[in-house]
Amino acid sequence: MHTVYLSDHSNIMMNKNMNTTNVAYSFSSVYYLPRNSLSLDMLFFVPEIQMLELLIACLVFITIHSIRQKKYQGLPNWPLVGMLPSLIIGVRHDLYEWISEVICRMNGTFLFKGPWFTNLNCVVTADPRNLEYLLKTKFSNFPKGEYFRNSVKDLLGDGIFGADDEIWQRQRKTASLEFHSAKFRQLTTESLLQLVHERLLPVLEDSIKQDAPVDLQDILLRLTFDNVCMIAFGVDPGCLSPGLPDIPFAQAFEAATETTIARFVTPTLVWKTMRLLHLGTERTLRQSIRGVDEFAQEVIRTRKKEVALETEDIKQRTDLLTVFMRQKDERELPLPDKFLRDVCVNFILAGRDTSSVALCWFFWLLNKHPDVEEKILAEICNIVNKRQNVSSEYNEDDLIFKPEEVKKMEYLHAALSESLRLYPSVPVDHKEVLEDDVFPDGTILKKGTKVIYAIYTMGRMEAIWGLDCREYKPERWIRDGRFMSESAYKFTAFNGGPRLCLGKDFAYYQMKFVAASILYRYHFTVVKDHTVAPKMALTMYLKHGLKVQLSRREKWEIQKYMT
Repeated sequence: MHTVYLSDHSNIMMNKNMNTTNVAYSFSSVYYLPRNSLSLDMLFFVPEIQMLELLIACLVFITIHSIRQKKYQGLPNWPLVGMLPSLIIGVRHDLYEWISEVICRMNGTFLFKGPWFTNLNCVVTADPRNLEYLLKTKFSNFPKGEYFRNSVKDLLGDGIFGADDEIWQRQRKTASLEFHSAKFRQLTTESLLQLVHERLLPVLEDSIKQDAPVDLQDILLRLTFDNVCMIAFGVDPGCLSPGLPDIPFAQAFEAATETTIARFVTPTLVWKTMRLLHLGTERTLRQSIRGVDEFAQEVIRTRKKEVALETEDIKQRTDLLTVFMRQKDERELPLPDKFLRDVCVNFILAGRDTSSVALCWFFWLLNKHPDVEEKILAEICNIVNKRQNVSSEYNEDDLIFKPEEVKKMEYLHAALSESLRLYPSVPVDHKEVLEDDVFPDGTILKKGTKVIYAIYTMGRMEAIWGLDCREYKPERWIRDGRFMSESAYKFTAFNGGPRLCLGKDFAYYQMKFVAASILYRYHFTVVKDHTVAPKMALTMYLKHGLKVQLSRREKWEIQKYMT
């Protein structure tokens, strides 16, 4: 039998004052082992409680270290998973407010670190200096990038939203020429007038007769969907009709935009695996895109038959689909159906969701600020009052605002801009770094880095808008009684630089015409206890819609401003 030798007699003497229990425990832990295996084997026989204490100590150290990094990096940065736990918490509650809180704490910019071996790392910024740099000064070094294109390609294809370089420039040039043509402007104003007076107002009137609340978001989405289809496709889907019929394309399109955004908060390997296996949100996305494609393909087939007949009506058409159908590719061949589909779907996203969502937040804010509504109504009535023979038409249901009158609605313009400042239709946008660079605020950008610019957050930064940045104050846009716009890199609701929204002027006209037509005729009140919160999608829908109760404005309310 081998024995364990104690190295020094003093080791025993040192413990002579130990109580009997401790001594007994010490000797009961002595095992008879070969001398040459003492060091290695003792490690395996450390009492389990000591191993547990060691594990707990390590976990406490990691936790304290990760949490302490919040002060310097904006969020706790955990081993292996990075900042993903914080992102999951943000997504489950209000992602945009969560981003805003972090960015404001970090003075405008922070680096988000995703799990190891994923591509979720990105720079998140709301600094106007950085936005001007990436949107204008060094525009060529900040394309949409491969990551963005891959994430939205199933829905948007090679359309203008995700395209870069020559593909983007070609669509931009063609659309720009059309948007600034007299025929196109006439088409947009006439179609909007028809939709508002022949469909929107009758639908709202029916809700009053039935004394039933309506989802204003649903109604406005139908309005802008019909409007953009007339402009982009040259067809009228009849979404805003009595009875509010279900339109499969509209439902599929909304579901597709919602599920597409989920890819931006999911590691690429994960959502690509889900797509391959046809699971979860990827299954929903595939089904939704099928509905989008069926509608677009049917419209394209119908239009091609019409173009083949070369009727006089077709020759005079100025809708975007017909314009792109007349173009040829580099081989002098007609553009393929897939490209035509991508063009139309992108312009529907631009024209349907943005204006309707902006109007919803605007009406919700007005409900909270009746003083602003009063000022808008006073401005509208003052403009109408300047018409000749106004006394016989000021309270007529068929009163139609003229384009020049809509243009003069300066305070309404300011109120809509203030709404967009606080609730931009596109709350965040994405770029990618082509070559190593440095932001004006000193942030180092490596090639391939993803850059997220938080438009929603910019409206909540005291450094940009002052201490009252979270207050709804249309007056901040008024100078000497006139509306004064702000820099596109401070107010980025319509983007900026070469990618500045082509439809900005039409969007304002559309929103002002719709808002004035409703406010002139109706009171509205948001239904009591109705929850209002943003939805995580490509555009900032209200998660639960906007339920409102409408009532007719009394004649005396209009009369008091007609002096």
